[in-house]
Amino acid sequence: MRNALRTALVATIVTGTALTCGTAGATPPGPGVTGKLISQTTVGDTDYVLREITVPPGQSTGWHYHDGIVYGFVRQGTLTHYHADCAQDGLYRTGTTVREPGGPSDVHLGRNEGDSPLILDVLYVLPHGSPYSEDVPNPGCSFQ
Repeated sequence: MRNALRTALVATIVTGTALTCGTAGATPPGPGVTGKLISQTTVGDTDYVLREITVPPGQSTGWHYHDGIVYGFVRQGTLTHYHADCAQDGLYRTGTTVREPGGPSDVHLGRNEGDSPLILDVLYVLPHGSPYSEDVPNPGCSFQ
């Protein structure tokens, strides 16, 4: 899985992408959470976007879903992943990957419950023109 993610990331950059750095337009809602655009390209009707997401200790991505598949690589820290039923559905440590299938049936939240910043390399495979994520209200969980 790790090699598949690396292959996808390299393919995104090699397919004629202009490398751009800067703060991405939409950042997750937790205070101090940042998104940095690394690379972006469109092939046909699909956008391939590579971003670096940093989540400070104690913060989260906010409840959301994606309009397409998202692949993440945990470069530093631990991602604690929750689904809309409020149950933890994954714990991803440094060097591991996560796959989110996308669509409104995959509402989720990522949290940094550790002591150091969580850094993710994220590849979004989205319908052309879609936002990185669609924010949704808390589904009734006791945490954000």
